[in-house]
Amino acid sequence: MGSDRQMTSSPALKNPGTKLRRAPHSKPPFTLSQLKKAIPPHCFRRSALRSLSYVVSDLAVAALLSHISTTYVPFLPRPLRYLAWPVVWFLQGCVLTGYWIIAHDCGHHAFSEHKWLDDLVGFFIHSSLLVPYFSWKYSHRLHHSNTASLPRDESFVPMLRSQIPWIFKYFNNTLGRILIILGSALMGWPLYLLVNASGHTYDRWTSHFDPYSPLYTDRDRVMILVSDAGVLATGYILFRVAVAKGVWWLFCALGAPMLVVHAFLALIIFLQHTHPSLPHYDGSEWDWMRGALSTVDRDYGILNGVFHNVADTHVLHHLFTTIPHYNAMEATKAVRPILGEYYRFDATPFWQAVWREVRECVFVEPDGGEGNGGVYWFRNYAVKNKI
Repeated sequence: MGSDRQMTSSPALKNPGTKLRRAPHSKPPFTLSQLKKAIPPHCFRRSALRSLSYVVSDLAVAALLSHISTTYVPFLPRPLRYLAWPVVWFLQGCVLTGYWIIAHDCGHHAFSEHKWLDDLVGFFIHSSLLVPYFSWKYSHRLHHSNTASLPRDESFVPMLRSQIPWIFKYFNNTLGRILIILGSALMGWPLYLLVNASGHTYDRWTSHFDPYSPLYTDRDRVMILVSDAGVLATGYILFRVAVAKGVWWLFCALGAPMLVVHAFLALIIFLQHTHPSLPHYDGSEWDWMRGALSTVDRDYGILNGVFHNVADTHVLHHLFTTIPHYNAMEATKAVRPILGEYYRFDATPFWQAVWREVRECVFVEPDGGEGNGGVYWFRNYAVKNKI
């Protein structure tokens, strides 16, 4: 998958050491309807049966790995036991990340032809992973409607130079960046749900669990409460399991893999929208098409399939959210000749990419500094990203 793309992707993005050329930021010479016509019609068809097969397979593999972790690994000799657990937890966490992504499809009506079925399956999956399904669905809708808009985007909104907190100077070094990455991996996703960390800044308390949060309208509030009830129900079930089986058993069966899920969710979302070549826009320059194109596809190797291609078809996803994940690769190949330089793909291994992006993409500003122009680029105090 990755090698096929590298042959045709922009030379500025192929290799980790290559200088990164800026993405185009002018209005593109193509329209959304032209892109849609280039995609084979069957790519837009959503099969409930096929989508459900991914739910079943992910659950089966995750359950098998959980069984291995709690039934067989504890009886290995002590040195092997402490080597085997992290491997099994990592594998299970990867599978559960893919399971989470199926609910992401549900939230975009990309699971089946029936919205009620999408919401039913999405609610079950996300609730089982302690995610408020409708709450996230509605806030994620804001993100897709305002991608790369500095005043209105909802998630992973970059800061301006003037917004960088004073304490950052103590983290603008190797150790500080390691702590930022670890903190984001462990707590970035839960904090986003709890207090909208890294999301849009509102003038009052903002939480995905609060039906009166500024994220939601009056008509959303009942479903926010339903989402909260789903998370509470799962929490109660997990509490009863911990009482019956023990906290360590629950940690091995689900807790440790969930830490892997949180890490990958934070990593995937961050890398999809953070890249030295990507523009952001203020209100004077932003439009939906340019915002949708201000994202980048990444290559996770063998994990592309495990993650249901959420990371290596993300540009297409922002253009056509209802295409199911199993048709996204074909659709991406169909639109790439039209997108040309507007398509961004970076084959840098994700563990190298996250280090580069944390180092170089600290804040955004126009070329002439704040207040000069409506197109903003990532910067670092020490690294001049003149690309």
